[in-house]
Amino acid sequence: MYEDGVVWGDGEKESVDAIIFATGFRPNLSFLVGLNALDDRGFPRHKVGVSNGIEGLNFVGLSGQRSFASATLRGVGDDARYVVKKVIRKKLLKVQRCPLIRMGLLIFL
Repeated sequence: MYEDGVVWGDGEKESVDAIIFATGFRPNLSFLVGLNALDDRGFPRHKVGVSNGIEGLNFVGLSGQRSFASATLRGVGDDARYVVKKVIRKKLLKVQRCPLIRMGLLIFL
């Protein structure tokens, strides 16, 4: 990975808006070691799924993330909706702060 996206196996870089890692039943977050995303015990540093250490990093399905059911099929959907709403709000806020929008010059098609 690099600041704007991913680096594929052949070395090609690609800018992306989102990356979704599905680590399975037993979380494997070793790829986040040393990136300020994990605490001293190796658990994600977050508040209700939004990373405290890396802007734009979000978690879903963590034990106790928002409720007792967060790490279950019954609860993960609610947590996913919550995190997606946070991401959308943040993106919209960035768009609203754009100087061109404030001047009425940016048009979305």
